[in-house]
Amino acid sequence: MAPNPFLGLVYHAAWIGLFLSCVVRAQSLDRAAILAETLRPYTGATNNGVDPSTMTGKILAGYQGWHAAPGDGANRGWYHWEWTNGFKPGSCKFDLWPDVSELDADEKYLTPFRHADGSPAYVYSAFNRKTVLRHFKWMADYGIDGVFVQRFISETLHPLGLRQWNTVLDHCREGANTFGRTYAVMYDLSGLGANSIDKVINDWKALCDRMRITQDPAYLHHNGKPVVVVWGFGFDDGRKYTIEEGMRLVDFLKHDAKYGNNTVMLGVPTYWRTLDRDAIKDPKLLDLIASADICSPWMVGRFKSEAAIHRYADNTLPEDLAWCGRHHVGFDPVCYPGFSWHNMNPGSPLNSIPRHGGEFLWSQYYEYQKAGCTMMFQAMFDEVDEGTAIYKVTNDPPVGESKFATYEGLPSDHYLKLVGLGTKMLRGEVPLREKSPLPTTQGAR
Repeated sequence: MAPNPFLGLVYHAAWIGLFLSCVVRAQSLDRAAILAETLRPYTGATNNGVDPSTMTGKILAGYQGWHAAPGDGANRGWYHWEWTNGFKPGSCKFDLWPDVSELDADEKYLTPFRHADGSPAYVYSAFNRKTVLRHFKWMADYGIDGVFVQRFISETLHPLGLRQWNTVLDHCREGANTFGRTYAVMYDLSGLGANSIDKVINDWKALCDRMRITQDPAYLHHNGKPVVVVWGFGFDDGRKYTIEEGMRLVDFLKHDAKYGNNTVMLGVPTYWRTLDRDAIKDPKLLDLIASADICSPWMVGRFKSEAAIHRYADNTLPEDLAWCGRHHVGFDPVCYPGFSWHNMNPGSPLNSIPRHGGEFLWSQYYEYQKAGCTMMFQAMFDEVDEGTAIYKVTNDPPVGESKFATYEGLPSDHYLKLVGLGTKMLRGEVPLREKSPLPTTQGAR
């Protein structure tokens, strides 16, 4: 999910190139065997926690879950850590280095990078069940309701990708049940070709038939129906699938006799209503959004300062909410803490959209709630590629040819705490306030 449509094409082209290079490793894998191995009903324990019956009063984070490492069992190498020249100093695709200090030895994977004191640097793999469950424990510890588990449909078309994404989804399901969180599937259509919407339909059928996913006690519902999210319609960045295909997909997810009866949320451009800037100039996009249940505008990269957020809240948000009200469509705006993708795009500086110690994120919480929003989508739990992660990040990243951003001396759990407090404010458990309740600089009181 890239913030600029033109840079997004570069981003996805390079990503897809790396992905295709992995396909050759998968020739011996059989799709049917993978489905049988990785998609089963949940039989574990379920612990009470957040209420999975509604999105109202919740801030749900996106969970990419796309990181892999040699030796983790995924057979994908340094997937989503490496960049065009492999994974080594001077070639990586992320700007925030995860804090792995709490991870056990069997969760850490040695890299070619070194910290300033000469010690080796480690990363993690989301293919490792133990680490994903740890992430869900963090959500419970800090009062984060749960996640939209990203499901990149172009990845599921090839054996290794299908195995990885099914495995991560299974880990997330267990984590949500174990720690009293909730989750829902979010299809990301990036990389999907024209006339391919049946691939999404068939995947959803497999999740329902084999995983019985919507029957899982922790699966997110809204207005009495399971939530399914589809991200990627309406962006003006050369996508091949059409609005007409979107209409057919929404109709299937809502009305199919066996697989329908879902609450459908669409991830769409920020300027969907006015059909300009990041949106295609096609009025049928509005028909598509009106046919769904919830509209979720993708905001990442659209605002570079708190002042820009205030202008959006004053000039665009009221009419967006009014349109949704007239069409009986819910509104779930995306919030993000800042942005940085220097290692993927060296011409872009580190922290190109500064976090300001959390004030940038908090200003979104404040403005959206003040305008009447009752739910929010937090980008992202683990997105270190674009520097929007809220999970634990180290202030002591490796040094050398690759440059990394940090949380500027603030504790590694600063943004987990902030999202938890934002959730309390959304639910009315603490008063609405314009400024962050946490210190925004190291050592502040």
